[in-house]
Amino acid sequence: MRHRQRLVSEEAASDQRMPGASSVVFPPAGRQTQLGGRRLSRRVFLQMAGASIATAAVSACAPRPAGTAPHEDGKIQLVYQDCRCLGEQFLLADFHEEHPDIEVFYIPDPENSDEKMLADMQAGIAPDVFSGCCEMLPIWAEEGYLLNLHPYVEADLDAATIADWDAAQYASFLMPDGMRFALPKYHGALALYYNKELFDEYGVAYPDNTWDHDTYLEAMRRLTADRNGDGKIDLWGSMSDIAWDRLQIHVNGWGGHFVDPEDPTRSLMAGPEAMAAMEWIRARIWDDHVMANKLDIQNLETRHAFIQQSLAMVEDGSWALRDILELAPFRIGVAPFPAGPQRRVTLATTDGFAVYSGTKHPEAAWELMKFFVSPEYGRAMAEAQLLQPARASLVNEWVEIVRTQYPEQSQEIDIGAFAEGHIQGYSVTAEIFANMAEARRLALAAWEEIYTLGQARVDIIKNTSAMIEMAQPGRSQA
Repeated sequence: MRHRQRLVSEEAASDQRMPGASSVVFPPAGRQTQLGGRRLSRRVFLQMAGASIATAAVSACAPRPAGTAPHEDGKIQLVYQDCRCLGEQFLLADFHEEHPDIEVFYIPDPENSDEKMLADMQAGIAPDVFSGCCEMLPIWAEEGYLLNLHPYVEADLDAATIADWDAAQYASFLMPDGMRFALPKYHGALALYYNKELFDEYGVAYPDNTWDHDTYLEAMRRLTADRNGDGKIDLWGSMSDIAWDRLQIHVNGWGGHFVDPEDPTRSLMAGPEAMAAMEWIRARIWDDHVMANKLDIQNLETRHAFIQQSLAMVEDGSWALRDILELAPFRIGVAPFPAGPQRRVTLATTDGFAVYSGTKHPEAAWELMKFFVSPEYGRAMAEAQLLQPARASLVNEWVEIVRTQYPEQSQEIDIGAFAEGHIQGYSVTAEIFANMAEARRLALAAWEEIYTLGQARVDIIKNTSAMIEMAQPGRSQA
């Protein structure tokens, strides 16, 4: 890039004014702004902004989807929404310099963005370009709210760019019919954080890439303790978030699946491998009490329970690295995720950029997408929030960025452990049903009873699996 992107706080980014509508300010979620004495909600603002924007022109040397006409002043205006988890957002000076006919305005994700984004899409007022993750992106794609990027990728992205991304992550943005609904934003990889000082105190050897789940369990047992002597456990060996993808990687390590890889309408959640893996987690929480659940840690985020030394280890990702380096008052270690009985896997999160299918400016939105998946933008995200780049070619730069920003805290950390699954090809992504929304709802309800409340055995998954399969398109509803 010709000049380095400036970073602005979320509040400053949300106060960027829109040329031609000087009295209108992009409001942060949960706030309102005013126009002529009237208070405007975020939704009304987007409706007004969308009404004021004309359509975009097509300019390409390769066949692409047809575009639309430009605004009468020659400017195309796009709204870009991204997660608050970044904390800071980028001013798009470089993009605007290279695309003088396009202006991009950032707004932060609202609270409860999964539900609100779906409502905005249904109402036809979603941002043109946005980021998403995990199960929600494919749910939005299943509902028809995401633009098919396949023709654009075919026209503009070379094989080297695609090969630079984690194959599992890139493949996760593809529907069974070939519709490509997103491109990688960053590569969130799961690993095992551990507190070196607690390991030293209890005489436990540090984890490494030889660890399996048996070694992991033995360490958890030795590190679980009542440290204040009140007769209650206040230090747990480890913790795993009870979420679709976090449980799935344990299932994959046992050799099982949630979804049949050959048929997204068939559930394998009740298979012996999946059941054994889910029972392993349940037993650690409720039988051995060596893994905490969210009630044990008073609903803290797992990273903060680790920082507060309620956990000796935690299964968490590279996305938590900055918080942990910034706040942990102890020596930190990172190791590859322990191997399962059948295979070694780790999670590659499906954080991606997508385009709203209802955008009036698909060509301009694609230009913005190319900017967001560029190496320059990947470096900028790494520098701003230590987000692990989606491109393998940037991993070494990212490691150096971490070490430069946190020289003392990171000196004993194997930062490369986060990238091992990407580089060695054993990453997996969330398995997605054809009707993912209902599958997710049913599974989360069952897991709440099993893991959080301890009121059910894993056997209830057999019924949950059958219900999930019946909810899939083409399956019997009887």
